[in-house]
Amino acid sequence: VLSADVFARYCRNRGYNALYICGTDEYGTATETKAMEEGCSPKEICDKYHVIHKEVYDWFNISFDEFGRTSSPQQTEVCQAIFKKLLENNWLSENTMQQLYCETCKKFLADRLVEGNCPTPGCGFESARGDQCEKCGKLLNPTELIHPKCKVCRNTPHIRDTEHMFLELPLLKGKLEEYIDNISVAGGWSQNAIQATHAWLKEGLRPRCITRDLKWGVPVPLEKFKDKVFYVWFDAPIGYVSITACHTTEWEKWWKNPENVELYQFMGKDNVPFHTVMFPSTLLGTGENWTLMKTISVTEYLNYESGKFSKSKGIGVFGNDAKSTNIPVEVWRYYLLTNRPEVSDTLFTWVDLQAKLNSELLNNLGNFINRVLSFIAKDPGSGYGSVIPDAPAVDSHPLTMTLGEKISNYVDQYLEAMEKVKLKQGLKIAMTISGEGNAYLQESQFWKLYKEDQPSCCVVMKTAAGLVYLLACLLEPFMPSFTFEVLKQLNLPLEGQVSLSDEKGEIEKVKRPWEILPSGHRIGTPAPLFRELKDDEVELYKDKFSGSQADRIVKAKAEANKISEKLKETKISGCNVPELKKEHTGIHITLNHLLMGAMWVGIKSTDTDADTNGKTKKDKPNKSADAEPKVSSPAETEISISRLDIRVGLIIKARKHDAADSLYVEEIDVGESKPRTVVSGLVKYIPLDEMQNRKVCVLCNLKPAAMRGIKSEAMVLAASNSDHTKVELVEPPPAAIVGERVTVQGYEGSPDSVLNPKKKVWETVQVDLQTSKELVACYKDLPLTTSAGVCRVSSISEGSIR
Repeated sequence: VLSADVFARYCRNRGYNALYICGTDEYGTATETKAMEEGCSPKEICDKYHVIHKEVYDWFNISFDEFGRTSSPQQTEVCQAIFKKLLENNWLSENTMQQLYCETCKKFLADRLVEGNCPTPGCGFESARGDQCEKCGKLLNPTELIHPKCKVCRNTPHIRDTEHMFLELPLLKGKLEEYIDNISVAGGWSQNAIQATHAWLKEGLRPRCITRDLKWGVPVPLEKFKDKVFYVWFDAPIGYVSITACHTTEWEKWWKNPENVELYQFMGKDNVPFHTVMFPSTLLGTGENWTLMKTISVTEYLNYESGKFSKSKGIGVFGNDAKSTNIPVEVWRYYLLTNRPEVSDTLFTWVDLQAKLNSELLNNLGNFINRVLSFIAKDPGSGYGSVIPDAPAVDSHPLTMTLGEKISNYVDQYLEAMEKVKLKQGLKIAMTISGEGNAYLQESQFWKLYKEDQPSCCVVMKTAAGLVYLLACLLEPFMPSFTFEVLKQLNLPLEGQVSLSDEKGEIEKVKRPWEILPSGHRIGTPAPLFRELKDDEVELYKDKFSGSQADRIVKAKAEANKISEKLKETKISGCNVPELKKEHTGIHITLNHLLMGAMWVGIKSTDTDADTNGKTKKDKPNKSADAEPKVSSPAETEISISRLDIRVGLIIKARKHDAADSLYVEEIDVGESKPRTVVSGLVKYIPLDEMQNRKVCVLCNLKPAAMRGIKSEAMVLAASNSDHTKVELVEPPPAAIVGERVTVQGYEGSPDSVLNPKKKVWETVQVDLQTSKELVACYKDLPLTTSAGVCRVSSISEGSIR
């Protein structure tokens, strides 16, 4: 969405007749599932989330010409018309297919209502969906899943026959390949788009089912199939057409006019085949003169800190989260675009966002603009009284002429990059111009020229002011709110000001920055454009957005419970809660954290210089001999697994020990403020690349021990066979929450803070830790369990866990 917005804005600035269409894809299983979760109808869920999406996009300054919905009457009309043409041209067939049927729910299960183990060799992901495995990306049919389960009732469904309509892709192969061969070159498709498309073609095209046994969708206009709807990946791309029809009744001038219209599409790599194979095949099969896609711009994945963004698991920072940080929208847009994964996956980290804001936006771009405008705004005698000076002798100023040549080249490079949809490169070139501006100011030493050579200083400042305007133009597609503010500070009209049209001669004009702003023009009031992001703020955001959204709720509840217990132990008197609340209003509290926030205020009072009896900390008496007796220690209770603090951990990074060939050193997130360092003797059994970014079970309350010079703060649980020639990690389910405790039913209780080595707690429990014949990790034949299911190993049955 953001990439398409940049390109749409660029096209408008160039004077092209551009239309930016987007919308919410509302039909299908995902919607029905979410509606069931929230206890409402699919229509109600779509109404709710369309508004939420729109609000987020509005905040991000996304400039849609039309942000529509696929649940419109126009969608039904266009979709059914295309279907009838395909039927008329004999590109469709009826076939019986086997589908999973849930006896409990009394219905056929659509793709996303089924989960199971991925059948792809080497994958085996336990939570693969019926349409696609989220881990390996393989497209699936629900019947291919191993150990399938109904997502609604968790019972095992059974296979039944059902009739469906199929698009005969093999028969359309000739037309499709001719289109791909020609347009992928002419349109300059990104390499990842070409690779993904040819992978589909190489695998061989198969008839594709385009109907589903659902209620929520575009109805199939055939009596025999009146209880079925179109498959979402048949009807969703048609949404581009129907949303255009919602925008204008003359939609065919856009969609059936390939001689005069070029279609550009933007998406993530996992959606490529649906837009380069399925959608074009659908349109080609109608035999009508459709405007087919010319250029497709595809991004790889943007990962989050140590893992992947995941909508389904709630991991990462989402649109509404970004707004809540109070980091300005132009910073978010800049960071995401400069980090755009055009060729390979890139990584979002808070530290990197801080570095780019502070060094590139604040110290480079913001510094240049503020230096120029602040100097011009100074009173006469030390500046120009906010008036752009006259500069008649530019040709005799070598430094400025050299700058002009550089700027001319950069503008040409910028235009070439943007025309080819190389957005990241275009942004980099624009920022290079800002760097050139700073160097120009520094080399000219304008502050000296003002006193020693007024004519030269006028040239420098008029040129620099022109560069400020040029940067506002070039960066408008990327940071429109930044441009708005710069134009305001330049005292230029805010509407219709930015233009890079060839027809109006504006390209040649901006290549001569000393001619951009007229002499005598009065600028507005300069002000800093960016604010430094400090280390403590970064740490706050890292902590706030760590784990998944579910983790954050769990963390909030745990914190609230902990504080509640502390308050029970502590008698608080003389505590003016209203004053404390007022004092701490700067704390950001999300809706899920209201209880924690309120309790947080209370506990803060115990950290001030007043103790619970109103005495200062210095006045606190020492513990007396007649203090309350200690509660009996856990060491005196029965030894069982409840004494162990086993948690779900995520290996953030693993490396070989510098001083021991057989040892790995891992950094593992176990739900605390910082990762734990763990040393494991697994080099012989598990390759290093398989140790990266995977969830494990971690024993967290062993006493830390130094292993060849590195202190190991926990232990990773692994299973071994009888002769110890094979070792595998004990793994929690993929959806398990990092930091949650692994438990065993019937063995509830709080773990020891640290296991006492003398009591041999671990050694006693370990004897009863084994894997079952079903590869489930067990204690005394009971499974080790998380909120997302049981913990398992890959292949070692009846092995010992240690």
